[in-house]
Amino acid sequence: MDINRGAYPDALTPWEDPSWRTAALGWLDARLDELGVRETGPRQVRVRPWSVLVRVEAADPVWFKAASPGSAFEAGLGEALSRWTPRHVLTPYAVDAGRGWSLLPSGGPVLRGLGAGPREWEAALTQYADLQRALVPRAEELLRLGVPDARVAGLPVVFDDAVAGNGTLDAADRERLRLFRPRLVAWCEELAAIGVPDSLDHADLHDGQILVAGAGRYTFFDSGDANVGHPFCSLLVALERVAEEHGSDVVARLEDAYLEGWTGHTLADLRRAAELARRLSQLTRAGSWARLFPTSAHLGDPERAAALLRLL
Repeated sequence: MDINRGAYPDALTPWEDPSWRTAALGWLDARLDELGVRETGPRQVRVRPWSVLVRVEAADPVWFKAASPGSAFEAGLGEALSRWTPRHVLTPYAVDAGRGWSLLPSGGPVLRGLGAGPREWEAALTQYADLQRALVPRAEELLRLGVPDARVAGLPVVFDDAVAGNGTLDAADRERLRLFRPRLVAWCEELAAIGVPDSLDHADLHDGQILVAGAGRYTFFDSGDANVGHPFCSLLVALERVAEEHGSDVVARLEDAYLEGWTGHTLADLRRAAELARRLSQLTRAGSWARLFPTSAHLGDPERAAALLRLL
């Protein structure tokens, strides 16, 4: 098997444990037998501090994913989303929610490789907003699945925990963050008052996490960074990626296209909510870097610190 460790050659993951590897590959083999999948080439393994992926070559490639303990909810979340919102997500072939394992179809080409322009981004963001609105009534169920709680009222506590638990911040940075906290609380109060309801925040929505499922139709995957919180927090990564690819001039138009379906609020309020949510979503980015395999957890500290300081 070809093993790709990317930029983390020294990260310790369960892949290094022979007993874990035997169990995981045994589960994978059993599921492939049940599906009648005939392998056509060597397996490719991608090891990262947050997940282990195995690509199975077949007429239609199949993916095994093992999430870190902090993202183990992803397996059960994927199964639930495939029942609640099947048009917008992949339907897993098999799930072991207790161990955070999933077996997934390939799902089509990734948006990033197709030269997507602003028109494609607009369609994808509009559909993603449809997904989020469909999940508003499911917020409590999402929490029961183990999806992390990043609802606006609790973000000051998330902030406190992130600062206290980070070993990279120096004394000066900690003081700057302490002095900033009242402003963060005020942002949270203002955002909550606008009244957009909680939903699923993917928290890492970029064109490498969006599949083209057909003409003008997309599916969204890789939810290991997800939270239950303000839906507009998802705009941070997406619009940063758009600005990198197509310039900042198109960002406002795409943001408005995303906001259009959130009825019951003025456009001015929605734009203000989007501005606040994009600022506060640095907290969920910091939280994502806390969800690494325990033996590699220290690798996320610099990224968590950087995300916290970007709040300033």
